[in-house]
Amino acid sequence: MPMSFRKARPEEPEINLIPFIDVLLVVLIFLMLSTTYSKFTELQITLPVADAEKLRDRQREVIVAVSADGRYSVNRKPVEGRSVEALTAELTAAATGTTDAVVIVSADATAAHQSVINVMDAARRANLPRLTFATQTSSGGEAR
Repeated sequence: MPMSFRKARPEEPEINLIPFIDVLLVVLIFLMLSTTYSKFTELQITLPVADAEKLRDRQREVIVAVSADGRYSVNRKPVEGRSVEALTAELTAAATGTTDAVVIVSADATAAHQSVINVMDAARRANLPRLTFATQTSSGGEAR
């Protein structure tokens, strides 16, 4: 009986994906457990911190508070309007009788930059060149 031999077809290589998927899942779990997640913003600004404390002379201080929405108060008295002229008039009135008053700007951390610039401009117009900014200490108290 004659035997007929067929040519053996080469087997196509088979790619087993299950071990590959297992390795990827292990790497993914490792990265998820070892990565710290934090929210990134374009620019992150917090209230300035200063630990230095200084003795203050309250008689020569003019405290200007700037709220987050841009309202002003001079020595805890609200300023009508948000113009530089109104703020200049209030600063001039608050500094009468003192020759070297110090203007302390106590601005909210989220106050607009323009609001603080307006206080600086008003202090210059009121002839009050000594200006400083209020900060909070790292422990939460207030320092100047």
